[in-house]
Amino acid sequence: MGNGGAKRSLRFAALAVVAGLTGAAPAAGQQIESKPYDDKLMRLSEILGAVHYLRELCGNNDGQTWRDRMREIVEGEGSNAARRSRLTKSFNDGYRSYSRTYQSCTATAQVAIDRFLAEGGQLADALVKAAP
Repeated sequence: MGNGGAKRSLRFAALAVVAGLTGAAPAAGQQIESKPYDDKLMRLSEILGAVHYLRELCGNNDGQTWRDRMREIVEGEGSNAARRSRLTKSFNDGYRSYSRTYQSCTATAQVAIDRFLAEGGQLADALVKAAP
């Protein structure tokens, strides 16, 4: 992974740590709490799924890096089964969407990766800055 990739990966890891500090489990029988940053977090989850698929397709040899980042977010933010399911669904939606679109690595797939990494980094930064 290049230097830019490492920096982005660190931002995702920082987000996972911050998410773990801010996630509180609701009491039994309570409604799933909606957090003000959920839209951004779900989008980040979707991006991680897309990046996981596309980088593997393009031979970046990241292994399970992006799935591991998602697992960190789920562990930190998945305060109950419904919330974990929602996060996982977003990741899987991103993965499946791009697996239907790209069967080989193309210049367009590479552009998509770059855009997703940039957007994911921006989302992660915004989420870290907004954390209490």
